[in-house]
Amino acid sequence: MFKCPNCSSKDLGKIGINQYYCWSCFIELSVSKGMIYTHQVEEDGTLSSLDDLFGDEERQLS
Repeated sequence: MFKCPNCSSKDLGKIGINQYYCWSCFIELSVSKGMIYTHQVEEDGTLSSLDDLFGDEERQLS
């Protein structure tokens, strides 16, 4: 299991295939080709990317 790149929590819930939700900071994470992609869930249900806040090293799965 991996940890959230935003808050370092391991309290992640699986919501789909390669999709997770962080219960500590309330962001959605998806994993593809060894990279973690982060999204904020907006009020209308759309997702906004947060990937520009993290470096590639922080988003890489170990």
